[in-house]
Amino acid sequence: MTEVQGQKILIVDDEPQMLELLRAYLEKEEFLVDEATNGKEAMEKISNDLYNCVILDVMMPEKDGLSTCLEIRKSSAVPIIMLTARGDELDRIHGLELGADDYIVKPFSPRELVARVKALLRRVNISFNVEQASIIKNYGNILLDEKAKKVTIDGKLLELTPKEYDLLIFLSNNSNQVWSRQQILENVWGYDLYGSSRTVDTHVKTLRMKLGDNANYISTIWGVGYKFEVL
Repeated sequence: MTEVQGQKILIVDDEPQMLELLRAYLEKEEFLVDEATNGKEAMEKISNDLYNCVILDVMMPEKDGLSTCLEIRKSSAVPIIMLTARGDELDRIHGLELGADDYIVKPFSPRELVARVKALLRRVNISFNVEQASIIKNYGNILLDEKAKKVTIDGKLLELTPKEYDLLIFLSNNSNQVWSRQQILENVWGYDLYGSSRTVDTHVKTLRMKLGDNANYISTIWGVGYKFEVL
């Protein structure tokens, strides 16, 4: 069995040709593929099925990709890759702020998209592929359970996107060490995401918001990057 067999992808796009093209490439790699043509239909499918990844176009009728991404994040941490014809960095940053894990600008290579999907799923599913002892760490009232991939504060589960979780684990596992934005991109995303340091800033901002009173664990080192500071 290959690493992707059984992995189910939902493609959300109002262009039939794009749906057909992406389905062909993903099924060739043995992914299971489902389709939706707008955000409303996508939410209905997500509420009735489980997906390993959602590929979400931004510009769609009835319910666009950005509002759909925001709604998905209210109840699910499923990995989201957004597609857009817009090339402006601010549009990409907005999608990441709403909870997307990756962003690809049209036109793009379908092979690149498949590679992005695989890379994202490897990071999300690594705990299922490697048998490991439970690693539980406490930082004040924050508890990190790396095997269960859960973060709790005062016993309450913290709803994080896969990328927010990866970022928190990376920084906490390398506590008191300063990391540049580029180093964080390479270690957490696994590649240079268009060289956009704002991607890191956006995820740090949302992670701090979710950490609330515990946000001071993540320190900004001006002109350099960030570190998870533990006394």
